Amino acid sequence: MNLNDREEVLDTHFKALKVNLDPRWYGTFAEIGAGQEVVRWFFRVGGAAGTVAKSMSAYDMVVSDAIYGGSERYVSKGRVQAMLDLEFGLNLERLSEKRGDTTAFFAFADTVVARSFKGGNECHGWMGVKFQSRPNDEPSQILIHVRMLDTEAALQQEALGVVGVNLLYGAFFLHHEPEKLVESLLDQLTTGRIEIDVIEFRGIEFRAVDNRLIALKLVQLGLSGAAMFDPSGQVLQPSEVLYKKAVLVERGSFRPPTNVNVDMLQCALEKFSKEPQVVGKTILPIYELTMRNLLAGGDDVDRRDFLARADLLAACGMTVLISDYFEYYRLAAYLAWRTKERIGIVMGVPSMMELFEEKYYTQLPGGILESFGRLFKNELKLYVYPLFDQMAGKLTTVEDLLVAPELRKLYGYLQDRGSFVALDNYKEEYLKIFSRDVLKKIANGDDEWETMVPVEVAAMIKRRGFFSYKP
Repeated sequence: MNLNDREEVLDTHFKALKVNLDPRWYGTFAEIGAGQEVVRWFFRVGGAAGTVAKSMSAYDMVVSDAIYGGSERYVSKGRVQAMLDLEFGLNLERLSEKRGDTTAFFAFADTVVARSFKGGNECHGWMGVKFQSRPNDEPSQILIHVRMLDTEAALQQEALGVVGVNLLYGAFFLHHEPEKLVESLLDQLTTGRIEIDVIEFRGIEFRAVDNRLIALKLVQLGLSGAAMFDPSGQVLQPSEVLYKKAVLVERGSFRPPTNVNVDMLQCALEKFSKEPQVVGKTILPIYELTMRNLLAGGDDVDRRDFLARADLLAACGMTVLISDYFEYYRLAAYLAWRTKERIGIVMGVPSMMELFEEKYYTQLPGGILESFGRLFKNELKLYVYPLFDQMAGKLTTVEDLLVAPELRKLYGYLQDRGSFVALDNYKEEYLKIFSRDVLKKIANGDDEWETMVPVEVAAMIKRRGFFSYKP
């Protein structure tokens, strides 16, 4: 679904006024870094006395630390959480006796760095609301991470105010429909102005929400080009996770993850970690799923299938990236923007052959040459796993891969400059394993499939009945 296809988009004035005129919610606004852009809307539309118990900004770091405790990074998830916890707790402490039986309390907080006077800084922030959906109820919470994309500070502040009102309106009136809430966050905005790359639901109202599905929704809607989560299912903020790390990413369908997938990454890690520019650096290995793979020719993602793959990758202890970057050069640009360390991409020979298909680059003025210029500009390397053709009994490696005649000199040039690394440290017994064969064997009740996947993966497939497994 595209955000532009939505029939009804409520304007910011209406949303702020509706919150103000509803007697149920009453609370605090605490905003740091770009002005009191969110609470300003509630004062502007009128009736704020029924909503705003307190509005504050602690700009000075010493003052901020005195109120919320010390923090290494002021624009961080930890800081906004400390703000929410303190302000919500103060509301309960100060106001419960007088109006706790008739009022649902909330605390809204954001900590943001907008465009500086000199420019060139990353413009982003954390924003959240902790709220009761009814009086005396346990709190629920929504946290989001935003990136402001406007080039002027005033426009960034304006966009921040709008998305803050959208978040509060969604929390109060759409908390029973989390996906609709997510869709509403960019009402009156566009993805060219605001990117939301993290959203996390917690608390009693969201006990049935799987944040991995919400992360997927962000990418589907175009609110973010990518989303990440760790083996525990916790959604991650990509810039924080990738910062100052060397990154090795393997793209695949992982349906299911096989011994080949694991061997590819392990072989690449062995080579990657020995690169002079990587030695001694922290390396983050990632499994990546693209939206095109998840859609698999359909119009929507099969959620059960997605969660099955996510759970199986988690069983392998892996960080997972969902991206809308089908083209490898776009994936490389996304990673390079978030880390200055080395990046490696792991792929098999079939993917390498696809990489040299000129039909994928018709949208670029410079075609395949432009795509490769973007892909390899930061000394990125491809770690290529061989392919064994069982019918011909032949092994194809990066050394003897054949591309179209007109591209062979380009291929040779990239090979000579060291852009391709042959993974010759593979386990030979894994070369005959393909995901499609694993799925067939599962469906046919052939127990041989269990030898083709990691032990943890086999155990989970059997325990959870994934991919139509039947004992």
